[in-house]
Amino acid sequence: MPVDTSPRTTTWTFVDGEWISGNPPLIGPTSHAMWLGSTVFDGARWFDGIAPDLDLHCQRVNRSAEALGLKATMKAEEIEALAWEGVEKFDGKTAIYIKPMYWAEHGSPTSVVAPDAESTRFALCLFEASMGDPKAASSITVSPFRRPTVECMPTDAKAGCLYPNNARMLVEARKRGFDNALVRDMLGNVAETASSNIFMVKDGVVFTPAANRTFLAGITRMRVIGLLKDAGFEVVETTLTVADFETADEIFTSGNYSKVVPVTRLDDRDLQPGPITAKARDLYFDWAHSNGDA
Repeated sequence: MPVDTSPRTTTWTFVDGEWISGNPPLIGPTSHAMWLGSTVFDGARWFDGIAPDLDLHCQRVNRSAEALGLKATMKAEEIEALAWEGVEKFDGKTAIYIKPMYWAEHGSPTSVVAPDAESTRFALCLFEASMGDPKAASSITVSPFRRPTVECMPTDAKAGCLYPNNARMLVEARKRGFDNALVRDMLGNVAETASSNIFMVKDGVVFTPAANRTFLAGITRMRVIGLLKDAGFEVVETTLTVADFETADEIFTSGNYSKVVPVTRLDDRDLQPGPITAKARDLYFDWAHSNGDA
């Protein structure tokens, strides 16, 4: 029986100089990306007429490409301009996910396992994706799986090959009735969740794991840290353990997809959405609506 490959929401992709509706067949069975995983991507958001930090996401996808041995064939400014062009193809009512991507078509002439940088292809995919309930919260559980180090995997890139590990974290957590997983690095310290960066609050101070190259220190994470500091909060990037989170006053996550989300359950401990979490979310959206169209 044929598999339905149509997108689940309205989707437009720019590839090879044209915009194509739907889910164009771009990667074949002999493509390097198909069987050896040479893909990188990034993700920005458009909502309410704005696209916060779109320029930074376009810059990061190029850095990811270079980190994976690909060739960034588009300037970040060109990707940004194309994204705004693509936004115009939608009805302007539903939030959009903006996903620039690079992948290798062929292996290196000297080793098929390595990508041939000269065969790098680019696509920009935009699809409708609701921002979700602004009052939504998340439950998390400590995952048995760990984040790799940069010596093991290309953790300095937003690479597709990293995500099967994140996926099994989510699958395992959801089998146990949780939305997400609290993930440790190889030394046993907290790194992130399976799909977002993480913060905790203790005695009015905001803490978040220090970027140690085991997880992607996200653009939204950086923005939230800066906004909280500008608002007078003390924010500490440091080594944190599961025990630290188990005694936290508040826990919240940051990420491009849903921005700032409170955590209301960690394993068998319930928490309330706290005032600093609410402030972080308000600060982000206030900033975004003032600056997000830049």
